[in-house]
Amino acid sequence: MKKIHKRKTLLLLSMGLFIIATSQIISQYVALDDLAKGSLVGIGIGLLLTSLIFGNFRSAQ
Repeated sequence: MKKIHKRKTLLLLSMGLFIIATSQIISQYVALDDLAKGSLVGIGIGLLLTSLIFGNFRSAQ
């Protein structure tokens, strides 16, 4: 698979964290079904893993 650039990697990472945090906050105030809660957390985890696996993190040399 192709590597993705660092900017897109950081965007995917932050979006994944944002989706997980938002779903947790919304579930505190609104009664969400298990399907909705699980799918939002699953999408967030999927974005996090995609950014970590395909990310182009090079160490400084």
